[in-house]
Parts: sequence; C-alpha cells; structure tokens
Amino acid sequence: MNDSARLYGGSLSPDEAVSKLGALVTQIGEIETVTLANAAGRVLAADLLATHDLPATNNAAVDGYGVDAGFLAANPSHAFPVSGRAAAGHPLSHPVPVGEAVRIFTGAVMPDGVDAVAMHEFCEFDETGNTVCIGSALKPGSNNRPAGENLRAGEMIVAAGTRLAAADIGIAAAAGHGALQVRRRLRVGLLSMGDEVVAAGAPTGRGQIHDSNRPMLATMLADDGFEVVDLGIVPDDEDALTGCFADALESCDAVLSSGGASDGDEDHTQAAMRNNDVEPVFWRLSIKPGRPMAGGIRTGKPVMCVPGNPVAAFVCYRLAAAPVLNQMAGGIARPLLRPRVKCGFDHKKSAGRAEYLRVKMNANAAGEPEMHLHGRKGAGVLSSLTGADGLVEIPVENTGVAVGDYLPFIPFRESGL
Repeated sequence: MNDSARLYGGSLSPDEAVSKLGALVTQIGEIETVTLANAAGRVLAADLLATHDLPATNNAAVDGYGVDAGFLAANPSHAFPVSGRAAAGHPLSHPVPVGEAVRIFTGAVMPDGVDAVAMHEFCEFDETGNTVCIGSALKPGSNNRPAGENLRAGEMIVAAGTRLAAADIGIAAAAGHGALQVRRRLRVGLLSMGDEVVAAGAPTGRGQIHDSNRPMLATMLADDGFEVVDLGIVPDDEDALTGCFADALESCDAVLSSGGASDGDEDHTQAAMRNNDVEPVFWRLSIKPGRPMAGGIRTGKPVMCVPGNPVAAFVCYRLAAAPVLNQMAGGIARPLLRPRVKCGFDHKKSAGRAEYLRVKMNANAAGEPEMHLHGRKGAGVLSSLTGADGLVEIPVENTGVAVGDYLPFIPFRESGL
C-alpha cells in the first residue's frame, strides 16, 4: 500500500460527506415577507405563480402599421386609410374597419380589426392622403406578441427553494408580485483558530500571520445568502474552543471553523466537538487540498471544521460546507457545473484522492478552450485563487494528466455572467 492510500484510507468524497451530514440537519422553517428590493439572495419559501397573462393582451412587436392580413393578401396594392394611432400605454379606443390601417408602436395593444403589423421600413406613407401602402406580405400574427406569450396566469414562474437572483426578481416583478415569502436567513457562526493568527490590519509578531480565512469565508457565506455571526479568532486551547462552540451552538444555526481540524497536539476541534456532545459524522475527505475536514451534528445543527490552509478552506467550503448549509436553508440542491475541457498541462498524482488545481482558461491554436495551471501550487498559496477562472477536478482514480486530456472544469462564479 502506498503512502497516499494509507493517508486517505477511509476518507469520504465531498459528495458522500454532504450526503451523510445533510441527512441529519434541521431545515429552517421560519418564513418572512420581504419586498423585491430586499429579496436578492433569499430562498423562496413557496412556488411563485403568475397572477395574470403576460402580456395581458396581444401587442405589437415592432413600430409600423396594423392591418388585417387577409385583406392585405387579397388587395396587395391597396392604399390603407390610417384611422388612428396606438402607442404603449395609449390603446386605440375603437376597432379598425376592414381595409383601414392604424399607426402602431412597439408594445401597444393590438386593436380589434387588425391581426398583423407591417414594419414601417417596408411601408410608404402618403401624408397628403393619410394613407399607407404595405410593401411586404403578412400572415395573421405577423409582428404580433400574443397574450400570455411570456407567462400564463397560474403558471409557476419560480420554484420554492430557489435562491433569488436578478432574473427571478425581474420575472416576479413582471408577474405583479411586490413582496415575496422567503425563508429566514441561516445564521452561521464563523471562527478562525490558532495562536499564530491575528486579525487583518493588526501588527504581527514573529511567527504570526494575518487571518485571511475568516474574511474570505465570511464573504463566501454572505454571497450565498447566509447571515454571518463573527466569532473572531480562538487560540489553540481546548477549553477556549469548547466554550466558543457552546456559545455558537446556542445562538446560531450552524458553526464553521477554520484551522485546527487535523489530529496534531495543537488541533482541538474534535475534542471541542466531543465536549459539546457534537456527534461526529465524518473526518477526512479524499481530496487534495482539503483532507483534514471534520463534520458533526448536534440537535440538527452542523459543526464543520475546514483546514487552516486558505486554498483548502476555499475548496472545502465550496465542495462540502456550502451544499450542507444550502440544504439547511431550504435551497434547491445546486450541482456544480463540470464541463469537460481539454488540458494544456501535464501533472502527476497519486490514486486514492481527487485533486483540485487552480486553472486559467485560454484558447489554443485551434481556438478551442484549454485549461492551464494558474499560480504556485500548495494549499496555503492564496494568490493562486486570485485571477484563476476555476478549478480542474482530477478524479480519484486518475494517476496523471497529460496535455490533451479532457477533465472536469469547475468555473468560479466570477468567471461567468
């Protein structure tokens, strides 16, 4: 048995860890009503339905002249008297007689008597006679948006469990909803561990470093719609961490710590979990970086301890912690996007663990997208995350990557729209 097999034996994949811990968490039940202005990032509590057809009536898709398509087909050279004007918000107040036209603009209600719109670019208007000749053939419905084309009354427009983004809020507004029923925000207690860690901006002594994990994880939690309870930095002391966990489990829905998750003499997270009657669910993931992650549960509340190395903390949060928190918050499971992309690098690895390396996406000589390693390697090299487009996922069974191989690419959110 090689060193990697011994090191990773008995560890879980992130998906397995999420499945085990997620099955034990208690989902948030409290529901709040918020205005659309405050709905971004919130989890919708119930299916959202359209209250009316959208558009409510047939309306013009272009600027031009509305006519009866059947009459035009039988009389292609006819000069149509223009009997009125219809604009968005200003519908024509009378039907259009057969053989006449209406000047109409995009978004205007289609008047009775017309079923097609000729684009004004293809029409010849005679100002003296107030008539128009249509220079293009039309079919019934041409350039006409039918009622309900966008939404039908009673149609589900956003599913319960959706974390509301701009498009969801836009369609809710279009459907007439000014306020939405959402789940209460999940409260996540966040702390860093270590005698060597000091707050960003504070002076450092010999052997000390600034705490990058807590600000990074706080941002990730907030971006995911969770309420962050900052528990600060806890020293390498079992009693101090036990007390911090105890307070957090009373006031928060979940606890997330970074650092001290391994099994060294100064790693106290597992002891602090035991001292708080937190039932262990998993310890060690079969990934690099991120192996020494622990997860436990107490009365439906998860305690998740990610490694102190910043890249490992980032990867563990995205792959294991965030899905559990999303499930607890009532959100729909969001599988990671993993398109297979050509590799532009060679890399050796051991079997028995999946690896996640930071990559940039470039176009090769043939114009195909191609992944290239970004930044310096190492679980503590935070700079390798900045400027990267995402992660390449090298599967557990893989023992090496060669140029031209196709592997899953997991894009960072910042790389998309």
